[in-house]
Amino acid sequence: MQISTIPGAQAQTGGANSKAALQTAAKQFEAIFLRQMIGAMRSASLGDGLFDSSASDQFRDMADARTADAMADKGSLGIAQMLLQQFGDKTPPVAPDGPNPAEGA
Repeated sequence: MQISTIPGAQAQTGGANSKAALQTAAKQFEAIFLRQMIGAMRSASLGDGLFDSSASDQFRDMADARTADAMADKGSLGIAQMLLQQFGDKTPPVAPDGPNPAEGA
């Protein structure tokens, strides 16, 4: 999963763009968290295997990254959903194009 930055102007536009950006960021965060967790579990192994090499370690890391991405896309742990609940209400509302009825035009 490729992580991209959100320019400041785009993050402040609000509405659907902001909600979509928040959802993308939440999924990316969950994927990164899962990668770190899987990596920590791998490093806790009891010993080196008979056929371990740097190439097999690299292949294992790539496979772990793909597994973490797939788990994040499915929402296996629910971290992205919790982030959306936590920060979803904090996204700025969409500003209407016309005058605000509460202001009395």
